[in-house]
Amino acid sequence: MSKKLQLIFILCLALLVSGCSENDRSSKQAKLTISIASSLQDAMEEVIDTYIEKNPNVHFNINVGSSGTLEAQIKQGAQVDLFFSASKEKFNHLVEAGDISSEDHINLLKNELVLIVPKNNKVEITSFQDLNKSHIEPISIGTPETVPAGYYAKETFEHFGIWEEIQEKFVYAKDVRQVLTYVETGNVTAGVVYKTDALLSDQVKIVASAKEDSHSPIVYPVGILKDSPHYDEIKSFYTFLQSEQSLKVFEKYGFIIQ
Repeated sequence: MSKKLQLIFILCLALLVSGCSENDRSSKQAKLTISIASSLQDAMEEVIDTYIEKNPNVHFNINVGSSGTLEAQIKQGAQVDLFFSASKEKFNHLVEAGDISSEDHINLLKNELVLIVPKNNKVEITSFQDLNKSHIEPISIGTPETVPAGYYAKETFEHFGIWEEIQEKFVYAKDVRQVLTYVETGNVTAGVVYKTDALLSDQVKIVASAKEDSHSPIVYPVGILKDSPHYDEIKSFYTFLQSEQSLKVFEKYGFIIQ
């Protein structure tokens, strides 16, 4: 083989190896698993899309559910990189257990609790106390033990002194989005959800808002799990969640910045 052909061969081989290496690097994506409260789903999808535009090598597995269920999954060993909860209580259980370190979590958002009815509802309901009227049923709330919105609803009903009287009217839901669906479809006369959920639907209307002193503060903490194998990558996203760009998205969906 002539020296010229040898040189061409070496150059082609170098380019081939370089191309393979580049493809290997581009194909290696950081796969991050994040568990988020169901009320965050729409806002978080937009935030994640924005983040991916700037970080194309990051892939997200999004686990959506009630905060109580997500907390239980993590306690049982589910591999999660970041937890975004609608309950400070459920979140703090993981902090106290050492699953989330104090320097890697923050209370980021707040929300409001509202009473909703189907948009074309004919029954007159203007307050939480109206739910104690005999003809107003069924009513949907999240299961208080696992769904924070359901727990806040229980506190609100206890505040008004009607919890015991209306318990038989309840249709319990696995998360706040299921409550919204029950109301949208007219399967229940009324439901209690977060304001952010109600604002997403044109099939329901808000008839009352719970005052802050009627229930525990609705706080959304977010934090990195200590055993995350992708600490640097999830830390970058955690920081992005606190950026002005992300906070504007959350505000657009009705959340209150903490």
